[in-house]
Amino acid sequence: MKFEKEFASQTVPEWREVYMNYKYLRTLLEQILIFRQRQPQGSNQPNRPKPSRLLKRKVSLTRAFSGLTNKSVTKHKEDEVIVVNAMQQADEEQQGDHECPRYQTIFLRSSEDGGDLELVFFKGLDDEFNKVIRFYKTKVEEVVKQAAELSNQMDVLIALRIKVNNSSIEVSEERQEDHQKRLDDADEHKMADLEVLNRVKINATTETPRSTVRNVFNSLNVDLNYNKSELKLAHRKLKQAFLEFHEQLRFLKNYAFLNQMAFSKIMKKYDKITSRNASDVYLQMVEESYLSQSDEVAKLIERVEEVFIKHFCNGDRQQAMNILRLKAKREKHMVTFFVGCFFGCSLALLVAIITSVHARNLLQGEEHTKYMNTIFPLYSLFGFIVLHMLMYAGNIYFWVRYRVNYTFIFGFKQGTELGFKQVLLLTSGLSVLMLAAVLSNLEMELDPQTENYKAWTELLPLGLVIVLVLVAICPFNILYRTSRFFFLVSLWHCICAPLYMLTLPDFFLADQFTSQVQLLRNIEFYVCYYGWGDFKKRDATTCNESNTFEIISIVIAVIPYWIRVLQCIRRFCEGRDSTQAMNGLKYLSTIAAVVSRIIYIRRRGTSLKILAASTSGVATIFNTYWDIVMDWGLLCKDSENPWLRDKLILPNRFVYFIAMVLNVVLRLAWMQTVLDFHEAPFLHRNALIAIVASLEIIRRGIWNFFRLENEHLNNVGKFRAVKSVPLPFSYEDEEDKDL
Repeated sequence: MKFEKEFASQTVPEWREVYMNYKYLRTLLEQILIFRQRQPQGSNQPNRPKPSRLLKRKVSLTRAFSGLTNKSVTKHKEDEVIVVNAMQQADEEQQGDHECPRYQTIFLRSSEDGGDLELVFFKGLDDEFNKVIRFYKTKVEEVVKQAAELSNQMDVLIALRIKVNNSSIEVSEERQEDHQKRLDDADEHKMADLEVLNRVKINATTETPRSTVRNVFNSLNVDLNYNKSELKLAHRKLKQAFLEFHEQLRFLKNYAFLNQMAFSKIMKKYDKITSRNASDVYLQMVEESYLSQSDEVAKLIERVEEVFIKHFCNGDRQQAMNILRLKAKREKHMVTFFVGCFFGCSLALLVAIITSVHARNLLQGEEHTKYMNTIFPLYSLFGFIVLHMLMYAGNIYFWVRYRVNYTFIFGFKQGTELGFKQVLLLTSGLSVLMLAAVLSNLEMELDPQTENYKAWTELLPLGLVIVLVLVAICPFNILYRTSRFFFLVSLWHCICAPLYMLTLPDFFLADQFTSQVQLLRNIEFYVCYYGWGDFKKRDATTCNESNTFEIISIVIAVIPYWIRVLQCIRRFCEGRDSTQAMNGLKYLSTIAAVVSRIIYIRRRGTSLKILAASTSGVATIFNTYWDIVMDWGLLCKDSENPWLRDKLILPNRFVYFIAMVLNVVLRLAWMQTVLDFHEAPFLHRNALIAIVASLEIIRRGIWNFFRLENEHLNNVGKFRAVKSVPLPFSYEDEEDKDL
């Protein structure tokens, strides 16, 4: 692997803009190389190696810096190529904050042929190095401040721990001294300043609906009660804060190492192309700079690990290191094998179903109508799930390919996120179960023992639903328990909106349900068919002709959009962001369109048709604009990429235009209900509904990719690479402090 690819693969995606631009500098070197190759053999140029082997040397990040640690070589003045000066002055944007030296390289051979190209190279090299130094110094200062805050939080936690452990009696000064002598931690060996507890409050959480309601009437910070529940909560929050802080420190350490390596490699390439010896001087400057000499990050890493071992792992170093330094997941060949196996079985079952239907003339006449009105909606539910999971697997594949940090955006626990192969494994497994149940149901109809539609024959779809629910809530550590729990928690937050603090996974999941309205209606049909319908005779008349069923159907269709409205209200109340108010109006317009369309389908009439068409048109325009402009960040008229945005991840710009057109076309699919295309001569009504629902799922899958791409670019613009964890304690006098 070339160094450039290896370098790019190990960078922090959110900091990509502030790494050394190796590709740009390599391009400048290629221009110098081309110029030198075009010079005649007798020109006044120094000897150089054969150009065919100049840029083919393989490199590895595991090698030494190749010059960063070498001692400077004594040169005669006539052999000097560059002189590097460090100007101790503040940058314009940093005046009054902190001074950052700016390095400038003076090229001493500019009079030679092609010297102007080398001047451009060193100008770009200086700009990149100054950019790296400036960012690194700023980040180091930030983590030093964070470390001080975490240290204060630990002092409070230790004091709270002592207070809670001695809460049964009043602790006297003598008892405190005796207790301190028995403590193992060196920090706790000193007199614990329990008075610090009188100056702090515990940050109230919004993790339950009860606490949310309480916080509406009370302040966000509450007095300490010195109980074990507060201690447990503070311990958990502070542990997570240390984990995120340690990850940020590792990012900074890796940032310094990779950039030093990049400057070493680019200077070695320069020496090979020009046959000069300028790398020693420049790399000596790099070695003596803040990027190499600063040891704050290394010291902080050691200190954080010591504290984490003592306070959060009971002195077990191995356990602490396993938590702090999670190893990258290894791809298992077994997963790939079973994915292929299950997909092969799915294709075989699908062929068997089609063959059985056509060869035996099944599903003809009245039986065909019964099947499409009852069994088809029952099994199409699983088809919608499978299609959505396929789209999600495709999203993950392209997110990983184009380095969209979806694990950080969603907040997955490191090492537990599902890759696209794991999602495909679950998808293919569910597909096999669904198709096997469909084939079994068809075959049972020909069996004399089950031809009267006995109960156990018709209960196959319900049994499959029960299996899925049991697997989802299974408490055992099988079938990706962490991911299942994450999904259930987000689902519960959606159900209880707006009583929980809103996070991206919550409203992202709610948006998925707005594209699965037909799936929710199928769940309603399950309840009605097996609860009030005569499923033994495949009779769903009670459900389809019931006014109560019609009203519930409208409510079911509205629920996903109403959840998003409540979530927008919560976000508006938290941040007073007018954008969230507009977003809520968008979903209210969609609710009006959905209700009017359902009423029109049921009642008919010219006035209802006009109402349905107008509300649907407004909602379509509103939603399409929001998708493309707000969620995707596209259609920026004055951007560097006309009608897109300044920064794009996909290399081909036309993909964005295709996605925008598809979004508009697929959103118009719901207009078929208004334009009387709800039935087709060659398709049953339920089949057409399933096709339209599938198109909406595909549209949502496309939306998912560009929505997360835009979120990732927003994080890149703000250099957000780690989660912001709320700390458990706040000081009474820190309201005016900028922490």
